[in-house]
Amino acid sequence: MADGTMTATFLAVIGGASLLAVTARRLRPSGRLPSLEGWALADRSLGPVWTWFLLGGTIFTAYTFIAVPGLAYGNGAAAFFAVPYTVIVCPLAFVLLSRLWTVARRHGYVTVADFVRGRYGSPPLALVVALTGILATMPYLALQLLGIRAVLTAGGVYPRGAAGDLVMVALFAGLAVATYRHGLRAPTVISALKAVAVFVSLTAVTWLVLVRLGGPGAVFDGAARRLGGDALLPAPAQQPAYATLALGSALALLMYPHVLTAGFAADGPRTLRKVAVALPAWTGLLALFGVLGFAALAAGVRAPEGGAEAAVPMLVDRLMPGPLAGLVFGAITVGALVPAAVMSIAAATSFVRNVYVEYVHPTATPKRQVRIAKAVSLIAKAGAVAFVFGLREQDAINLQLLGGVWILQIFPAVAVGLFTGRLHPRALLAGWAAGMAAGTYLVVREGFSSIVGFGSGPLEIYAGLAALLLNLIVAVAGTAVLERLGVPRAADLTGLPSRLTVRRRPETGANQQ
Repeated sequence: MADGTMTATFLAVIGGASLLAVTARRLRPSGRLPSLEGWALADRSLGPVWTWFLLGGTIFTAYTFIAVPGLAYGNGAAAFFAVPYTVIVCPLAFVLLSRLWTVARRHGYVTVADFVRGRYGSPPLALVVALTGILATMPYLALQLLGIRAVLTAGGVYPRGAAGDLVMVALFAGLAVATYRHGLRAPTVISALKAVAVFVSLTAVTWLVLVRLGGPGAVFDGAARRLGGDALLPAPAQQPAYATLALGSALALLMYPHVLTAGFAADGPRTLRKVAVALPAWTGLLALFGVLGFAALAAGVRAPEGGAEAAVPMLVDRLMPGPLAGLVFGAITVGALVPAAVMSIAAATSFVRNVYVEYVHPTATPKRQVRIAKAVSLIAKAGAVAFVFGLREQDAINLQLLGGVWILQIFPAVAVGLFTGRLHPRALLAGWAAGMAAGTYLVVREGFSSIVGFGSGPLEIYAGLAALLLNLIVAVAGTAVLERLGVPRAADLTGLPSRLTVRRRPETGANQQ
């Protein structure tokens, strides 16, 4: 059971998040009429600091902060693929998010499927992009709740039975109300508390753990004894899987609707480039969480079988004083609320813009679009809660693994489409279908493992990247066939170049005429 000081500190952090959510309407208030852009993107008004809080808080979820150390606790160095993966995200975000923001702002696009609709003039392609994003987001949203439950259970704050379920519902209800009223502004202000609480608590926890366990050398020696010395470094046979998982995960992350929604809320491409340069601070935080997985091994923590993600919460509960443990558990819980809110907003916005308005009610007023989006965001949160209570935890994890493979299949239409419009929309649809089918088959064939083997040798790579390669091959080959057959395509409304071009620097000095 949790002691009183830990519970009091935990409740203080959660209460602070609730109070901040109530004040969200004061964040860059706008006198404009209700619009989906205002509710879902905070009127594209967030400066560098707020965007850094929101984008970092959205990308680095609470489940990530317990899953990475849990994987380190159970499998060793393989868990640290998340560090290069989040480093790769930074230059990708620097280029892709700023370019995509410019096009979206110029044409009033609110979702990435809006961009695809304008770039290729293909409603079916825009529809599959939107539905793929929604499909991949829902299990990700459920995992945030699972992360909260794992943390609170390990800390003794989560009662068993119906009382625990009520705690979960109460935590999510406050978030749901704040998001319903204030849209993206609610998770934006909460993300500031998340950043402060997580950075402060993790720094304190890491320092205390190293002091109590005898320093970094003792931590790694103790982890090596529990896991075996070879587990602290990837074996040569693991390196292709490690590298492709890091690259594929980075490409997939920037396709998720919640990440793009947070990016679209910035006030300009310059802001996004500044934030991309500063994002590695969050990566350093993630690396420290991974080291805590090794610390749990060195401290002799015995996580329940199949529940390695509880290792670090159990370590905190064992070694930390009550107030600090409560701060850590509160920080991780708030860390789940921020991405969960943004995910529900992103899913609702994609549904309204690319399903409801496109196919059900084309003349819907901005006010009606906001009303429908608010309702759908509540349904998404309620669905995530029902998913957690009604299905096994492993089911959510399996679906999230599939979601990462699925979301990667929209990369050709979105990211490649930012630089060239040569790919035919029908070929992109065929490539998407091939990638979705192949990726799903590979993951299910391997027993819901995202790492799959090829050939008679030990080569193992990320299934999503293999499916993406097939996707691109089908899209390029299909484009060549359709162009030879003279199949027309719709007009491009984005104003982007149709061919991949390289900018040449102007000649200077003696060469200038």
